[in-house]
Amino acid sequence: MSVFTGVIVYVLIWWTALFAILPIGTRPDAVGDASTGGWRGTPERPLLMRKILATTAVSAVLWIGVYALVESNWISFRSGWFALPER
Repeated sequence: MSVFTGVIVYVLIWWTALFAILPIGTRPDAVGDASTGGWRGTPERPLLMRKILATTAVSAVLWIGVYALVESNWISFRSGWFALPER
Protein backbone atom coordinates (compact mmCIF):
# COMPACT_ATOMS: atom_id res chain seq x y z
CA MET A 1 0.00 0.00 0.00
CA SER A 2 1.46 3.34 -1.00
CA VAL A 3 1.42 6.39 1.27
CA PHE A 4 -1.27 8.07 -0.83
CA THR A 5 -3.50 4.99 -0.73
CA GLY A 6 -2.94 4.64 3.01
CA VAL A 7 -3.99 8.25 3.63
CA ILE A 8 -7.10 7.91 1.47
CA VAL A 9 -8.09 4.67 3.24
CA TYR A 10 -7.53 6.33 6.64
CA VAL A 11 -9.73 9.31 5.70
CA LEU A 12 -12.51 7.00 4.52
CA ILE A 13 -12.30 4.94 7.72
CA TRP A 14 -12.21 8.14 9.83
CA TRP A 15 -15.39 9.59 8.30
CA THR A 16 -17.22 6.28 8.60
CA ALA A 17 -16.16 5.93 12.24
CA LEU A 18 -17.15 9.54 12.95
CA PHE A 19 -20.72 8.95 11.80
CA ALA A 20 -20.83 5.77 13.88
CA ILE A 21 -19.50 7.51 17.02
CA LEU A 22 -21.46 10.80 16.82
CA PRO A 23 -24.74 9.49 18.29
CA ILE A 24 -23.05 7.78 21.26
CA GLY A 25 -23.88 9.52 24.53
CA THR A 26 -26.00 12.33 23.14
CA ARG A 27 -29.21 13.30 24.88
CA PRO A 28 -31.65 15.59 23.09
CA ASP A 29 -32.86 18.79 24.67
CA ALA A 30 -36.56 18.21 25.30
CA VAL A 31 -37.56 21.86 25.69
CA GLY A 32 -35.27 23.90 23.46
CA ASP A 33 -34.47 27.59 23.88
CA ALA A 34 -35.90 29.80 21.15
CA SER A 35 -34.00 32.89 22.34
CA THR A 36 -30.60 31.31 21.65
CA GLY A 37 -31.67 29.54 18.49
CA GLY A 38 -31.68 26.09 20.09
CA TRP A 39 -34.23 23.71 18.66
CA ARG A 40 -36.02 20.94 20.45
CA GLY A 41 -34.07 17.72 19.89
CA THR A 42 -30.61 19.26 19.57
CA PRO A 43 -27.98 17.66 21.82
CA GLU A 44 -27.52 19.35 25.18
CA ARG A 45 -23.78 18.64 25.33
CA PRO A 46 -22.47 17.10 22.10
CA LEU A 47 -18.87 16.68 23.43
CA LEU A 48 -17.45 16.96 19.92
CA MET A 49 -13.76 17.07 20.92
CA ARG A 50 -14.06 13.77 22.80
CA LYS A 51 -15.82 12.22 19.84
CA ILE A 52 -13.18 13.46 17.41
CA LEU A 53 -10.41 12.00 19.60
CA ALA A 54 -12.30 8.71 19.95
CA THR A 55 -12.86 8.64 16.19
CA THR A 56 -9.16 9.17 15.58
CA ALA A 57 -8.20 6.35 17.96
CA VAL A 58 -10.76 3.90 16.56
CA SER A 59 -9.76 4.81 13.00
CA ALA A 60 -6.09 4.22 13.75
CA VAL A 61 -6.81 0.73 15.11
CA LEU A 62 -9.05 -0.12 12.16
CA TRP A 63 -6.49 1.26 9.67
CA ILE A 64 -3.74 -0.89 11.20
CA GLY A 65 -6.01 -3.91 10.70
CA VAL A 66 -6.73 -2.97 7.09
CA TYR A 67 -3.03 -2.34 6.43
CA ALA A 68 -2.07 -5.72 7.91
CA LEU A 69 -4.75 -7.44 5.83
CA VAL A 70 -3.69 -5.73 2.60
CA GLU A 71 0.00 -6.39 3.11
CA SER A 72 -0.47 -10.04 4.09
CA ASN A 73 -1.07 -12.86 1.63
CA TRP A 74 -4.25 -13.93 3.38
CA ILE A 75 -6.41 -12.12 0.82
CA SER A 76 -4.54 -11.68 -2.43
CA PHE A 77 -5.65 -10.93 -5.94
CA ARG A 78 -2.34 -12.24 -7.29
CA SER A 79 -2.65 -15.85 -6.09
CA GLY A 80 -5.29 -18.09 -4.57
CA TRP A 81 -9.05 -18.05 -4.98
CA PHE A 82 -9.34 -14.35 -5.78
CA ALA A 83 -6.63 -14.42 -8.46
CA LEU A 84 -7.46 -13.32 -11.94
CA PRO A 85 -7.27 -16.09 -14.54
CA GLU A 86 -4.09 -16.14 -16.57
CA ARG A 87 -4.30 -15.25 -20.24
